[in-house]
Amino acid sequence: MSVAGLRGSSTSFTNIQYQVLPSVDTIEIEESPTADLSHNEQLRLLTDEGEANVPLQTDDPEFNDTLAEAEQAIDDGVLPDRIYQGSSGSYFVRNRGRKIVGVFKPKNEEPYGHLNPKWTKWLHKMCCPCCFGRSCLIPNQGYMSEAGASLIDRRFGLNVVPKTMVVALASSTFNYTAIDKAKAKSVKFATERFPDTLGKNMKAGLPPKIGSFQMFVTGYKDADFWVRRFQEEPLEPAVAKRFQLLFERLVCLDYIIRNTDRGNDNWLIRYDKEKSDDPEECISVAAIDNGLAFPFKHPDEWRAYPYYWAWLPYASVPFSAETRDYLLPKLQDRDLVQEVLEELHGLFKHDKGFDKNLFERQASVIRGQILNLCQALEDGRSPLQLVQMPLLRIERRSEGQSSKKSAFIQRFQDKYPFFSSC
Repeated sequence: MSVAGLRGSSTSFTNIQYQVLPSVDTIEIEESPTADLSHNEQLRLLTDEGEANVPLQTDDPEFNDTLAEAEQAIDDGVLPDRIYQGSSGSYFVRNRGRKIVGVFKPKNEEPYGHLNPKWTKWLHKMCCPCCFGRSCLIPNQGYMSEAGASLIDRRFGLNVVPKTMVVALASSTFNYTAIDKAKAKSVKFATERFPDTLGKNMKAGLPPKIGSFQMFVTGYKDADFWVRRFQEEPLEPAVAKRFQLLFERLVCLDYIIRNTDRGNDNWLIRYDKEKSDDPEECISVAAIDNGLAFPFKHPDEWRAYPYYWAWLPYASVPFSAETRDYLLPKLQDRDLVQEVLEELHGLFKHDKGFDKNLFERQASVIRGQILNLCQALEDGRSPLQLVQMPLLRIERRSEGQSSKKSAFIQRFQDKYPFFSSC
């Protein structure tokens, strides 16, 4: 069956044969330039003028309360702390009790951001521009990638990514230009000098920064630490089975979003041996640092950016029946996949540098990844075998400006990176 087999909701990507299709039929698709705002993935969006809108309430009361508490803490002088690891400016955000409640990553402090505080990355960019960054990713969209990974995780019910959304925050510990700092100092002086006039109508402070805010998870350690420990002290059978299921969900997430930066130091494991009688309480997994995902093409230049979990022993175990029965119906649901892509479009379009054509290329990679994942689940393959499958994209071609129908064409990767293991 060709890609045109997607016509009915009862069919799926998995029926597509692995062959280059010279032509395909068309299927009817409703053009949805934006996602339903009932699925708000942002609390404060960036307008075309570069300012933050008023808060848009989400359907997650816990997230709303956490963000409100963090903002109140900043107003009370409990400021975010910069995280010195990593290649961009990111911050631990605290509540008024000084407890870490989230991680904030501003857009303009990303590796390509003009306010990135990591001078080593600035030097890298200036001296070795040809080796800086990932050519398959859209620059300065890491904050959207973080929120997009959370959206994918939620919509497919994987539940391994801490809740992440796009917000706007301001703090003196963030990296600002000298002009912004001078303006804020002047406004603060004016409001303090004339509290009964200017103070009532002008809010002192620095301009808010747009970025991703991820809920902080406690009790977790790097996967590398626990994986080594589990090799020395094997888990109880029931706990080991639970961990394998969680690992498979991590694999599915990374594969769908084509994460180009998944090492064993940026996914976390929480393990409490004393709760071995209850596997779900005993062990859990958190996929953090998802800012280098959603490429618009598969890596095809110098580096392959492999999934480093593929070298773990858990990756050699075939996908479980539980994962297949839970996830496969979702991935085979054409309507659900289309809804998810529309929601991603609705999220990504708020970035000032959004390009519709590049997003369509990102979507073509996602469709191809979903096709491969469905095939692997149906065939009972392992995560290791999954990443060894031929890479492809499923591109959408419109039949005309006035037509509502589109054709899907699958294309295999015909160019591969020079280094395959890094």
